[in-house]
Amino acid sequence: MVHRFSWGAILCGLLLLSFTGCSDRMGYSVLLWSVPEQGLDDGELVPVYIKSNISQTYVIGTMDSDLKFEVPLWQITEPASKSSAKKSATKYLDYQYQYARVALDGLPMRAEPVNTAKQVYRLRKDEVIKVLYKGTGAAVMAGSNAMEGDWLRVLTSDGTLGWCFSYNLRLFDNRTVEEQDQTNVANADAQIDSALEAVLSKLWYPDSYRTMIQSRTMDLDQLEAGYHFDTGATTGSVQLNVPGLTLSFPYVGVEKTGANSYKFTDTPISVTIHRDNYIAVQYTDDFGRPTSYDFVTLSEALDQTIASERQRRQQLYAELEAFGPSFASSNYGQLTFTGADEFQWSGYRQLQPAIIPQGALGRGFVSFKYFLAKSLTGRYDGVMTLEFENGTREVNFFYKVEDAGLRLEVAGTHFNGKTITDRNSNPVVIFFSRQNSESVNLQD
Repeated sequence: MVHRFSWGAILCGLLLLSFTGCSDRMGYSVLLWSVPEQGLDDGELVPVYIKSNISQTYVIGTMDSDLKFEVPLWQITEPASKSSAKKSATKYLDYQYQYARVALDGLPMRAEPVNTAKQVYRLRKDEVIKVLYKGTGAAVMAGSNAMEGDWLRVLTSDGTLGWCFSYNLRLFDNRTVEEQDQTNVANADAQIDSALEAVLSKLWYPDSYRTMIQSRTMDLDQLEAGYHFDTGATTGSVQLNVPGLTLSFPYVGVEKTGANSYKFTDTPISVTIHRDNYIAVQYTDDFGRPTSYDFVTLSEALDQTIASERQRRQQLYAELEAFGPSFASSNYGQLTFTGADEFQWSGYRQLQPAIIPQGALGRGFVSFKYFLAKSLTGRYDGVMTLEFENGTREVNFFYKVEDAGLRLEVAGTHFNGKTITDRNSNPVVIFFSRQNSESVNLQD
């Protein structure tokens, strides 16, 4: 008779034997994920008896009983001597009992603690993972600022290991998980607090707007009412509109995620309240990359602020037109302000092409879109920009109204935003004498 042996039966027999009487150990390991049904917490030392590569399990026990049971290979560290296992356990002490709930769907786990490292796993929203320890990695940037948080070594419930930045993780103590869940429910059902209520009731604008308005150096190319953060308190859709990015997401509530932080439910938008007139809005894209934008409230309606700045610029032109409107120079021709923000200039060929572009026609538009640095404000009245018809570039002059006429100086080329910060080292200065309006002779 031929006897056929089943390796599976032999393995089962070995397991059964080890469960019932064998005391030989492979070594000791650190438990990485709690086994509550056996009363074991993560971080505890456990004896290891058998490894099965077929079923991908270890047979382990407890330190104070003869009980033996199986766990997946990933759930414990590699078996070692008792002293080595104890030493290894210290690595996990700071985050013993610490698990995390994922706050963002698709949050990546990475191979290294760097935001550009290879993704090893994408986490689901509300998925629970084990936090093993903190690592040292590259800062995660939100614009020019480093985001708050740490790189954590984490483990998923199917054994995937990786690194995850803590910003979108909500850590909790596994021993008080029931209490934590009750707290989360209470938070979800709680009435919106006063700080959030104040934020929701306002329309928010980029922080750069406040800087421009306070310094009175308003860039009307950037100062647009369309760029804003709208909390959607009346529409039910949160909107983020900044240069290069326009987003809108419907939501049904706002969840408090920290002392001053809130998340618009089922959206990638969160808010951190710094002051009652200053917030940071965080947006996390589909690849898990976070970006933060600073927003403020304005004391005056933005449309009114823009209208006032336009009126100021129109007034500057009107004053020059009323003072002239025509000015003449023996070397550089005649400059006339002809109304409607327009100018005509004849006889300027000596300024071509170094200052006035070759081929520019002797007419165009005047604007006052640039500003003087504080070091220059006592020397000039402002900056006048001439845009010549058929010209390839604008021409900027510092200008000063004097009793006898108008003094122009070719402006410096160093800018801080819309502010010209210095003079040219060898400036070209032109004095135009004021002409009697009855003797004005306009030329193309």
